[in-house]
Amino acid sequence: MSWTILGLAVVGVIIWLANGIRQMGTVSIGEPIGNQPKTALLLIDLQTAFWNAGTFTEKAKEKAKEQILAEVEAAKADGIPVIGVRHEWSIPSTKAIAKLLGKGLAVEGTPGTELISPLDTLADHTMVKRVQDAFETKELDKFLKQLDVGKLRIVGLDTNYCVAKTALAARQRGYEVEIVSQAVLTADQNKAEQTLEMLQNKQVTLR
Repeated sequence: MSWTILGLAVVGVIIWLANGIRQMGTVSIGEPIGNQPKTALLLIDLQTAFWNAGTFTEKAKEKAKEQILAEVEAAKADGIPVIGVRHEWSIPSTKAIAKLLGKGLAVEGTPGTELISPLDTLADHTMVKRVQDAFETKELDKFLKQLDVGKLRIVGLDTNYCVAKTALAARQRGYEVEIVSQAVLTADQNKAEQTLEMLQNKQVTLR
Protein backbone atom coordinates (compact mmCIF):
# COMPACT_ATOMS: atom_id res chain seq x y z
CA MET A 1 0.00 0.00 0.00
CA SER A 2 2.77 2.44 0.92
CA TRP A 3 4.48 1.89 -2.44
CA THR A 4 1.20 2.58 -4.22
CA ILE A 5 0.74 5.82 -2.31
CA LEU A 6 4.33 6.82 -3.01
CA GLY A 7 3.91 6.04 -6.69
CA LEU A 8 0.72 8.10 -6.90
CA ALA A 9 2.45 10.96 -5.11
CA VAL A 10 5.34 10.89 -7.59
CA VAL A 11 2.95 10.83 -10.53
CA GLY A 12 1.04 13.74 -9.00
CA VAL A 13 4.20 15.81 -8.65
CA ILE A 14 5.23 15.03 -12.23
CA ILE A 15 1.81 16.10 -13.53
CA TRP A 16 1.96 19.24 -11.39
CA LEU A 17 5.39 20.20 -12.76
CA ALA A 18 4.37 19.34 -16.34
CA ASN A 19 1.40 21.66 -15.99
CA GLY A 20 3.74 24.38 -14.75
CA ILE A 21 5.95 23.95 -17.82
CA ARG A 22 2.84 24.16 -20.01
CA GLN A 23 1.75 27.35 -18.27
CA MET A 24 5.16 28.93 -18.75
CA GLY A 25 5.01 28.83 -22.54
CA THR A 26 1.30 29.05 -23.31
CA VAL A 27 0.08 31.98 -25.41
CA SER A 28 -3.06 33.45 -23.87
CA ILE A 29 -6.27 34.25 -25.72
CA GLY A 30 -7.91 37.62 -25.11
CA GLU A 31 -10.69 39.80 -26.41
CA PRO A 32 -10.01 41.55 -29.75
CA ILE A 33 -9.09 45.18 -29.22
CA GLY A 34 -11.12 48.01 -30.62
CA ASN A 35 -9.92 51.20 -32.25
CA GLN A 36 -6.89 52.05 -30.13
CA PRO A 37 -4.66 54.28 -32.24
CA LYS A 38 -1.76 55.02 -29.88
CA THR A 39 1.63 53.29 -29.56
CA ALA A 40 3.55 52.00 -26.53
CA LEU A 41 7.11 50.76 -26.12
CA LEU A 42 7.38 47.51 -24.13
CA LEU A 43 10.63 46.67 -22.33
CA ILE A 44 10.47 42.90 -21.81
CA ASP A 45 12.39 41.26 -18.93
CA LEU A 46 15.21 43.79 -18.84
CA GLN A 47 15.98 42.90 -15.24
CA THR A 48 19.27 42.61 -13.41
CA ALA A 49 18.81 38.88 -12.65
CA PHE A 50 18.62 38.03 -16.35
CA TRP A 51 20.99 40.74 -17.58
CA ASN A 52 23.82 39.68 -15.24
CA ALA A 53 23.30 35.91 -15.46
CA GLY A 54 26.06 35.39 -18.05
CA THR A 55 23.58 34.25 -20.69
CA PHE A 56 24.49 37.01 -23.14
CA THR A 57 27.92 38.29 -24.14
CA GLU A 58 29.01 41.72 -22.99
CA LYS A 59 29.31 42.80 -26.62
CA ALA A 60 25.75 41.72 -27.37
CA LYS A 61 24.44 43.44 -24.25
CA GLU A 62 26.29 46.66 -24.99
CA LYS A 63 24.95 46.78 -28.54
CA ALA A 64 21.39 45.96 -27.49
CA LYS A 65 21.40 48.41 -24.59
CA GLU A 66 22.54 51.23 -26.84
CA GLN A 67 19.64 50.52 -29.21
CA ILE A 68 17.16 50.10 -26.36
CA LEU A 69 18.10 53.46 -24.89
CA ALA A 70 17.75 55.04 -28.33
CA GLU A 71 14.25 53.56 -28.60
CA VAL A 72 13.34 54.89 -25.16
CA GLU A 73 14.64 58.35 -26.05
CA ALA A 74 12.72 58.37 -29.32
CA ALA A 75 9.55 57.18 -27.59
CA LYS A 76 9.73 59.91 -24.99
CA ALA A 77 10.35 62.53 -27.65
CA ASP A 78 7.21 61.34 -29.46
CA GLY A 79 5.08 61.14 -26.35
CA ILE A 80 4.93 57.33 -26.49
CA PRO A 81 4.60 55.63 -23.09
CA VAL A 82 7.46 53.35 -22.04
CA ILE A 83 6.26 50.29 -20.16
CA GLY A 84 8.71 48.11 -18.29
CA VAL A 85 7.43 44.53 -18.07
CA ARG A 86 9.15 42.70 -15.21
CA HIS A 87 9.08 38.94 -14.81
CA GLU A 88 8.40 37.26 -11.46
CA TRP A 89 7.74 33.53 -11.18
CA SER A 90 4.85 33.49 -8.70
CA ILE A 91 2.71 30.45 -9.60
CA PRO A 92 3.76 27.64 -7.19
CA SER A 93 4.59 25.11 -9.93
CA THR A 94 6.51 27.60 -12.06
CA LYS A 95 8.41 28.83 -8.99
CA ALA A 96 9.48 25.24 -8.31
CA ILE A 97 10.60 24.76 -11.92
CA ALA A 98 12.51 28.06 -11.88
CA LYS A 99 14.33 26.94 -8.76
CA LEU A 100 15.07 23.49 -10.16
CA LEU A 101 16.01 24.40 -13.72
CA GLY A 102 16.41 28.18 -13.89
CA LYS A 103 18.85 28.88 -11.04
CA GLY A 104 16.02 30.55 -9.15
CA LEU A 105 16.26 33.66 -11.31
CA ALA A 106 13.35 36.11 -11.04
CA VAL A 107 11.42 34.06 -8.51
CA GLU A 108 8.96 36.30 -6.70
CA GLY A 109 10.55 37.93 -3.66
CA THR A 110 14.15 37.33 -4.72
CA PRO A 111 16.76 39.97 -5.62
CA GLY A 112 17.23 40.95 -9.26
CA THR A 113 13.66 41.40 -10.42
CA GLU A 114 14.17 45.16 -10.79
CA LEU A 115 14.84 46.76 -14.18
CA ILE A 116 18.44 47.42 -15.06
CA SER A 117 19.81 50.95 -14.72
CA PRO A 118 18.93 53.44 -16.15
CA LEU A 119 15.71 51.82 -17.40
CA ASP A 120 14.48 51.57 -13.83
CA THR A 121 14.10 55.35 -13.83
CA LEU A 122 13.19 55.80 -17.51
CA ALA A 123 10.14 53.54 -17.66
CA ASP A 124 6.90 55.51 -17.33
CA HIS A 125 5.02 52.48 -16.04
CA THR A 126 5.95 49.05 -14.73
CA MET A 127 3.90 45.86 -15.04
CA VAL A 128 4.62 42.38 -13.68
CA LYS A 129 4.15 39.17 -15.65
CA ARG A 130 4.36 35.65 -14.27
CA VAL A 131 4.87 33.53 -17.41
CA GLN A 132 6.48 34.18 -20.80
CA ASP A 133 3.33 35.84 -22.18
CA ALA A 134 2.94 39.33 -20.66
CA PHE A 135 -0.81 39.29 -21.41
CA GLU A 136 -1.53 36.16 -19.35
CA THR A 137 -3.02 37.89 -16.30
CA LYS A 138 -5.14 40.27 -18.47
CA GLU A 139 -3.73 43.26 -16.58
CA LEU A 140 -1.72 44.43 -19.59
CA ASP A 141 -4.88 44.27 -21.73
CA LYS A 142 -6.68 46.57 -19.31
CA PHE A 143 -3.77 48.96 -18.99
CA LEU A 144 -3.21 49.33 -22.73
CA LYS A 145 -6.92 49.95 -23.22
CA GLN A 146 -6.74 52.76 -20.67
CA LEU A 147 -3.85 54.26 -22.62
CA ASP A 148 -5.73 53.78 -25.92
CA VAL A 149 -2.78 51.77 -27.26
CA GLY A 150 -3.22 49.47 -30.26
CA LYS A 151 0.35 49.32 -31.53
CA LEU A 152 3.27 47.82 -29.60
CA ARG A 153 6.97 48.26 -30.16
CA ILE A 154 8.90 45.51 -28.35
CA VAL A 155 12.49 45.37 -27.11
CA GLY A 156 14.13 43.13 -24.51
CA LEU A 157 14.76 39.43 -23.98
CA ASP A 158 14.68 36.58 -24.80
CA THR A 159 13.63 36.59 -28.46
CA ASN A 160 12.69 32.89 -28.40
CA TYR A 161 10.59 33.03 -25.26
CA CYS A 162 9.08 36.08 -23.58
CA VAL A 163 9.47 38.41 -26.56
CA ALA A 164 7.92 35.87 -28.95
CA LYS A 165 5.09 34.75 -26.65
CA THR A 166 4.12 38.34 -25.82
CA ALA A 167 4.17 39.29 -29.50
CA LEU A 168 1.97 36.30 -30.41
CA ALA A 169 -0.53 37.08 -27.65
CA ALA A 170 -0.67 40.69 -28.83
CA ARG A 171 -1.28 39.69 -32.44
CA GLN A 172 -4.02 37.29 -31.35
CA ARG A 173 -5.80 40.28 -29.82
CA GLY A 174 -5.36 42.44 -32.89
CA TYR A 175 -2.48 44.69 -31.84
CA GLU A 176 -0.02 45.87 -34.43
CA VAL A 177 3.34 44.57 -33.26
CA GLU A 178 6.83 45.69 -34.15
CA ILE A 179 10.01 44.09 -32.83
CA VAL A 180 13.19 46.15 -32.95
CA SER A 181 15.65 43.51 -34.17
CA GLN A 182 18.77 45.21 -32.81
CA ALA A 183 17.15 45.76 -29.42
CA VAL A 184 16.31 42.17 -28.52
CA LEU A 185 18.66 39.58 -27.07
CA THR A 186 18.72 35.80 -27.35
CA ALA A 187 20.77 32.95 -25.97
CA ASP A 188 20.24 30.93 -29.18
CA GLN A 189 20.73 32.99 -32.33
CA ASN A 190 20.00 30.13 -34.74
CA LYS A 191 16.66 29.44 -33.09
CA ALA A 192 15.97 33.19 -32.94
CA GLU A 193 16.20 33.44 -36.72
CA GLN A 194 13.51 30.78 -37.01
CA THR A 195 11.43 32.48 -34.32
CA LEU A 196 11.56 35.85 -36.04
CA GLU A 197 10.59 34.26 -39.35
CA MET A 198 7.62 32.60 -37.64
CA LEU A 199 6.61 35.95 -36.11
CA GLN A 200 6.79 37.65 -39.49
CA ASN A 201 4.39 34.99 -40.80
CA LYS A 202 2.05 36.11 -37.98
CA GLN A 203 2.22 39.69 -39.32
CA VAL A 204 4.71 40.90 -36.73
CA THR A 205 6.88 43.66 -38.21
CA LEU A 206 10.64 43.50 -37.78
CA ARG A 207 12.60 46.72 -37.79
